[in-house]
Amino acid sequence: MANSFEFNKTIIKIGDTVSLEYRIKDGEKERTQLFKGIVLMVKGSSAVTRNITIRKISKIGIGVERIIPLSSPNIVSLTLDKKSSYDKSKLFFIRDYTESETRNKLYSIKKTRKFKKATSVSSGQAPSTGLQ
Repeated sequence: MANSFEFNKTIIKIGDTVSLEYRIKDGEKERTQLFKGIVLMVKGSSAVTRNITIRKISKIGIGVERIIPLSSPNIVSLTLDKKSSYDKSKLFFIRDYTESETRNKLYSIKKTRKFKKATSVSSGQAPSTGLQ
């Protein structure tokens, strides 16, 4: 099981925001539907059995998830909209978050804390760690 997959020469990872155009057949009519959301999970060991789960928040605030087989002939296009810097294997914890909390968690750059280097002190005092 991998945390990323390749679709039409584009590498997509878990946490990325993608746009999926899916062909839907309504009786004799055929239309394409756009589904834009975050990749939650990649399942399947080979290219034929690989499925992805995409989650979006609808206009009224309800979360909608869709499981899509990547080998489906009904996929018109799958494009990468936004890269994520997250490294978890599955993102089921974002089901409890609001849209803004999810955005902050997945797309924020983590800040590292920098310390001042301790210098040798000849007066017998302990070196400072840079914290005050």
